[in-house]
This record gives sequence, structure tokens and C-alpha cells, in this order.
Amino acid sequence: MPLDHYVTLGNSGLRVSPFCLGTMTFGQDWGWGSTEDESHKIMDRFCELGGNFIDTANFYTKGHSELIIGDYISKRGFRRDKLVLATKFFSSLYPGDPNAGGANRKSMIAACEKSLKRLQTDYIDLYWMHCWDKFTPIEETMSALDDLVSAGKVRYIGFSDTPAWKTAQAQMIAHFRGWAPLVALQIEYSLLERSVEGELMPMAKELGLGVTPWSPLKYGVLSGKFTRENHGKHDASRGEWITSALNDKTYDLIDELNKIAKETKSTPARVSLAWLLNKPGVTSPIIGATKISQLEDNVAALDLTLTPDQIERLDNMTVPSLNFPYDFVARAGSFRSAGTTINGETNGLMQGLHPTSEKEVYEGPLVGASR
Repeated sequence: MPLDHYVTLGNSGLRVSPFCLGTMTFGQDWGWGSTEDESHKIMDRFCELGGNFIDTANFYTKGHSELIIGDYISKRGFRRDKLVLATKFFSSLYPGDPNAGGANRKSMIAACEKSLKRLQTDYIDLYWMHCWDKFTPIEETMSALDDLVSAGKVRYIGFSDTPAWKTAQAQMIAHFRGWAPLVALQIEYSLLERSVEGELMPMAKELGLGVTPWSPLKYGVLSGKFTRENHGKHDASRGEWITSALNDKTYDLIDELNKIAKETKSTPARVSLAWLLNKPGVTSPIIGATKISQLEDNVAALDLTLTPDQIERLDNMTVPSLNFPYDFVARAGSFRSAGTTINGETNGLMQGLHPTSEKEVYEGPLVGASR
């Protein structure tokens, strides 16, 4: 599947490329990342390949990431409408100011105006709440987002890094009040982060949210460059975010990724991304790159088809531990369906617990029956 085979984002008509270009690495203000010129070359190549979906945030490299994208559009004469430009609010850029961050009306509108200025555009295609703000009523956040949509400054809205119960509450409030609905969910999802399969992914499917996973390669851990052999010698730019994931279980997974990469004449990064693309509900994983070669290797995952056996091997190595009641629900089929098949799922009887005949069922007397 080429990068220019577009998909609609959630329950909307917005067409996006099957990979989104993440730009947290645009700018070197955090001590790592790509220069403005390198960033523009990466954007050039992404667009040449057919990509149209670009993700940033007001906080990335202290606002420099947004500015780099804005300069690209304005200085290179790129047609703004061709891009689906997404950015985020929530993070504070002004320490000491209590209203400089969060999801209240004041901070959100101020953040939006500043993002529009840095991006050098008069509208944002997709505006994300970067994280749940527990200090702000969700009604206030959704009302303010609806106002931005009504004002034409934002086209679509989405949530990132927010619990499923809060996202569902927000979506239902928007639905019943006739406000702009959420169309997308941005969450961490990879072979090394699958706990989202408990509530967030099923919720997204139920509420019509397109899922754009961030860090699909777990900060580069799944790229293949981290191995047992060079353990402790890693040049990990993001420090603890990467090194905390490097353990024997991870190295076992990397060994398996390397085996499948050899079987498919591919790379561990492509295999990891192909696995994720295979997951139901995933719309457009967010890929980052500091070099064009990294971008091209990631995009090539769209042409990689894993066999059911290869997918199963990876699945079995990374089974997530989910919160209650998921294990209980998974075992509930036998006493719910009792030896019947429903929607293709067959469940047996609980030996010694289920009645073996209808005569064994205590039904009680009929209401109103004479004695």
C-alpha cells in the first residue's frame, strides 16, 4: 500500500495518509533532533511520496517545531490546503504562569492563537488535547473546542493521552449538546506498549475515533539498533525513556524481529510497523525521522505483509497485562453462552457447575399458581 493510498480519519471524511509524519524531532532545542534545513528535506520527501498528514505540538522544541513547519509552507510556496496539519495544546511554555497550560478556555485559546502564528496559517486541520487536564471540567474543554471549530480556526478535534472513561464522557457530552465531536485518538501503541488494547482501542472503535499511534517503534528501541551486544553502550538521546525499556524480554523480542526481518528481506523497524498496521482500529501511525533514510525505511513498511504465523509469533511474545475485569470477561463465555456458538465463538460448559439437563434447574413455582 503506497503512502498516497489515503484513509479517512475516524468517523469523518478527512483523508489522511496511512502514515503521519511526527515532528517532535524538528529543531535541536532539546539537544537532539534535526536542523531546520534537514527537517524541510524530510518534509519534502514525505510529501513527494504522497504523505499529507503532519503532526506537531506547541511544546515540541519550545515551539520551534511549529515554526519550522510554518516556514516550510510559507517560504517554499507549498500549498497549505494540501496538508492535513495537526498540532496540540495543553503544555505550558511559560513557567510560573498557571494559565499558560492545561485545557481551560483561557489557556487553550491563547495556545491556539500562538500556534497559528508560528505555523503561519489561519486554521488548524486537527487540534489535539495533548493530555487530560484533571483540573478543568471536560464540558469547558469541549465547549471551547467547539467555539474554535465554529470560528473556523480549527477543522477537527481529537484527544491524546486521555483515559478511556474521560474520552467517552467528552464524546457523549459533545453528542448530546450538538458540539463538534472527537474524530481521532492519539495514544502510545507498539509491540512494547499494548495495554491500550484493554479499553482505549475498543473505545475508539465504538465511538468512531481514528487511532494515530505515537512512538510505534518505542523511541527507536524496535528499530534494531539496540542489541544485547551493545547494551550499556547505547547513545540514547532520550535517556531513561529508552534505557528503561531495554531488558532481557525486550532483547528476546528484538531477536525475533531480526529473524522475521531476514525471512521477509526487510528490517526490524518495518516488521514492527507492519505488525501495528495489521491491528484493527489503527488508522495512521506517527513516524518520526531525523534522516531521510529513516523515513524511507519506515514508509516501506506499507509494502510489507506479514504472514499469520509471523504475526502470531510477535503477539505471543508481547501479550499485555490488562486491568480487571478483562481476564474475567475473557473467561465469562462459558457461563454466558453455555455450550452454544454465537457470532462464530463457541464456548463449552463449566464442568460440575452447569446443569446437565433442564430437570436440574431450580426454576421455582409459577407466579400465582395454586398450591
